[in-house]
Amino acid sequence: MQTIITIQHTESVHHTNGMIGSWTDWDLTEKGKTEAKTIADALTKEIDLTGFDLYSSDLKRAIQTAAPLAEILEITIQKEKRLRERNLGEACGKSVKWLKDNIIKHEESVEDKLFPSAESKRDSWERLSPFYNELIEKGDALIVAHGDILTQFHSMFLGYEVEHLDQLTFSGKTGGVSQITIMDSGKVVINKINDGSYKKN
Repeated sequence: MQTIITIQHTESVHHTNGMIGSWTDWDLTEKGKTEAKTIADALTKEIDLTGFDLYSSDLKRAIQTAAPLAEILEITIQKEKRLRERNLGEACGKSVKWLKDNIIKHEESVEDKLFPSAESKRDSWERLSPFYNELIEKGDALIVAHGDILTQFHSMFLGYEVEHLDQLTFSGKTGGVSQITIMDSGKVVINKINDGSYKKN
């Protein structure tokens, strides 16, 4: 049996200043840092996380969310570029308003790119897939990443193909916690999905 726990990073500065997240490297807000600590305390009290590996997107807002868990569990954060949020190309470093005013192509399918240098959903799926395949051959893990990329990650566990993202998404929340169990039989059990209560305990 394998347990995977995913955490969407907590409140970041870009959530408060109208800027794009994506590959722009924002810090957490003070509220976000408090939320990260609250999540770590709640999770470690509820679940025995002994032996879990801890993986995080290499962007600061994800690493800072993972840091309290690493401290409590006395383990190293394994920084993983493949867990980065989807790259929005020219929009990185720009405001949400700029994106809306300058978008080149709306995303109607997994092939579409908002801007020529952006990743499509297929691009980020193909970036994430090798990490997913490596992970399910290992042991229990904690994953700290971003909303859009976690939608894809959860879809992989459910056996979906990238094309399903044309009709499917998960409503992610900052600080949302999901728990997935893969039984020895191969059956996948979704214990919780995007549970926002952990940052409030």
